[in-house]
Amino acid sequence: MKVILLCGGQGTRLREETEYRPKPMVEIGGRPIVWHIMKSYAHYGHTNFVLCLGYKGNCIKEYFLNYEAMNSDITIKLGELRAVAYHDQHREQDFNVTLADTGQNTMTGGRVARVKRYVKDEHFLLTYGDGLANVDIDKLLDFHYSHGKKATLTTVRPTSRFGVIGLDLRGAVEQFNEKPLLDSWINAGFFVFHRSVFDYLDGDECILERAPLERLAAENQLMAYRHEGFFYAMDTYREYQYLNELWESGKAPWKVWD
Repeated sequence: MKVILLCGGQGTRLREETEYRPKPMVEIGGRPIVWHIMKSYAHYGHTNFVLCLGYKGNCIKEYFLNYEAMNSDITIKLGELRAVAYHDQHREQDFNVTLADTGQNTMTGGRVARVKRYVKDEHFLLTYGDGLANVDIDKLLDFHYSHGKKATLTTVRPTSRFGVIGLDLRGAVEQFNEKPLLDSWINAGFFVFHRSVFDYLDGDECILERAPLERLAAENQLMAYRHEGFFYAMDTYREYQYLNELWESGKAPWKVWD
């Protein structure tokens, strides 16, 4: 089953890191965040990836074209074309990565539509290239197959940006609750789609999260898988720092692989 990763956005709110590279290449613990996402899927046996490139997509191409050399000891025989020997094996030997240029300004739905030719199976997985989670992909797929609808998205309860104060009727403070989970649910990505969803995507200006998902919901073809575990999207420099702190502490919840 193909895993499509949306990697084309400009990441303007993370300008400190994205001025010279695309957001999926921003490093967490010395590895691009897209690598972490791919490792999470690979843990569940999904190693066929399609990366939808846009802003500074060549940086992503260069990373994967040089992956063998940068992750192995090498011996080079100078003076001979392609006389390079790679020693040892990295743990991503079975990854199959398609790097697809989907345009500089294409919207999310348009990017997915542009890679239709690489999706041959009846179902495919899709997520964003800037969010980390410990979603159990096996359980997500089981849920998707169980309801028989065309589409599944993963939802999480967001954390309040602010601490909440409990008051009594007189205005006396009864308790503090530091950044509690909210009662509402938000879209965390980690989609499963039947390939018929391609029929809902219309042109480069198509925004997946608007008309296509709204139409699927109106047709009772969209279900939500509730994820109660870790999810964190990297939109700002502060969030970038937080994810790196988690990794360096050895307590990164999204690291489900050995």
